[in-house]
Amino acid sequence: MKKPILFVIDDDQQVLRAVVRDLRSVYGKDYRIMSTGSANDALQSLAELKNKNETIALFLADQRMPDMLGVDFLKQAKEIFPEARRILLTAYSDTEAAIRAINDVQLDYYLMKPWDPPEEKLFPVLNDQLEEWQSHHKPEFQGIRIVGYQWSPRSHDVKDFLSGNLIPYQWLDIEVSDRANELVVSNGISVKNLPAVFFEDGTFLINPDIREVGEKTGMRSKASKPMYDVTIIGAGPSGLAASVYGASEGLNTVLVEKRAPGGQAGTSSRIENYLGFPNGLSGSELSRRAITQATRFGVEFLSPQEVVDIDIKDDYKIITLHDGTTMNSRSIIITTGVDYRTLDAVDVERFTGAGVYYGAATTEAHACRDKDVYVVGGGNSAGQSAMYLSHYACQVYIVIRKDDLSSSMSQYLIDQIKATPNIAIIPETVVTRTYGDGNLDAIDLRNVVTGETKKVEASALFIFIGARPVTDWIKLNIIKDEKGFLETGRDLLKYDSFRKTWKLAREPFLLETCCPGVFAAGDVRSGAMNRVASAVGEGSMAIKFVHEYLAEN
Repeated sequence: MKKPILFVIDDDQQVLRAVVRDLRSVYGKDYRIMSTGSANDALQSLAELKNKNETIALFLADQRMPDMLGVDFLKQAKEIFPEARRILLTAYSDTEAAIRAINDVQLDYYLMKPWDPPEEKLFPVLNDQLEEWQSHHKPEFQGIRIVGYQWSPRSHDVKDFLSGNLIPYQWLDIEVSDRANELVVSNGISVKNLPAVFFEDGTFLINPDIREVGEKTGMRSKASKPMYDVTIIGAGPSGLAASVYGASEGLNTVLVEKRAPGGQAGTSSRIENYLGFPNGLSGSELSRRAITQATRFGVEFLSPQEVVDIDIKDDYKIITLHDGTTMNSRSIIITTGVDYRTLDAVDVERFTGAGVYYGAATTEAHACRDKDVYVVGGGNSAGQSAMYLSHYACQVYIVIRKDDLSSSMSQYLIDQIKATPNIAIIPETVVTRTYGDGNLDAIDLRNVVTGETKKVEASALFIFIGARPVTDWIKLNIIKDEKGFLETGRDLLKYDSFRKTWKLAREPFLLETCCPGVFAAGDVRSGAMNRVASAVGEGSMAIKFVHEYLAEN
């Protein structure tokens, strides 16, 4: 934790050195001592210190300085660090000004020069002031701070990205946080350009996209090698497993992820049926462990980075990235998984990121405290999110089209939901319309049996419906089923077009697509089981087939 600062300003260098020496001898263990001979220089440094999230415990300023009176300096410093104690160093002739300053700038104390001996005239005063400051001081959060509007889609995107990548941050709502307003005013940021992301080094980004945030937090988005043995596209459970097994077995492995590791599983607040974790674990914890494991084995992890095209030339795979750069690979495993289908409701797109969220229950749960929220969907992800939200929301309603959850949700979750008093099921119902002025505040619920529609207040709507494969980006002539999932192995034989593209004597490997050396694993594959354990298993299996493919090429 950073030490609080004692800030000394005096244009007399001899006096300044003496004060700093005395302060350092007594307070150097618990405080940092900063000093300058110019009030203007001091003011310029305060904004930078504020951006770095530094804490100033006490200002000790001389009254008679050529560029600015001490009282005027303390008045301006109070605007930036209002909690700091303020002490004025004065000569006897300035006593009247010091007394006036008690009211003008809420001066905490004034000290007469000289203060020798400091044991009698300086330290007792500072001890009292610092004890008073410590009694009210709450340590500052150390890390990234986001200043923005709660119902801003861009703010949500940044928060969701950081939380998905397990990067701690502090959210400061500009409408309720004094600290947020202090940062905006001190840096001259227009509120219309929010969100602003402040980093520990004092720099900040205004209205950034997630790639800018990723680069600033040290993520890598550029490939470092001219050729890889295997490129894994998508860092869900399947992709993470493939990367761990690939690198541990000696393959030159790169993993590319456009947002955050974990995929849909990474957003789950609690996974309780994964082998080996009797108490369950969160999706983010599973992702953290897997990324740590993959990194240990030497996997190169590119994120945030998106693959937009694949081309094949002489058995080599040329991968085009979102930024226009390319990378070369001898084989590919596609593990891009699935995404939630868009809710078919009037005006829902207006509130996406501003009260309507696809997944993201863990990111926005704190904003739902003591409010009524709705979860759409009857699968495990919906149930896990409802359980998580129940710790914050006043009431959680699960909206499902069927008459109960038994056909789509694991029994352990159904039992937990039944035992949670502030979760209610609304069966045989769909959401047909959303309302709000800038952010969601109400929805229409229609009973699919009776046709009755009613409007209810809703602070947030979390959507977990259906599974849409993330395959639209693939321009390569790869066979997909009628829903867009990638066909693999012997299932390809039923397609007439297969023999037109497949020219090898052997049949495709179990997880191989119609393009030799391009594999699919996990939820993106047609016929997948849609479970974390099966996705991990397929990712591991895919590496076996990659080895066989590389051996014959």
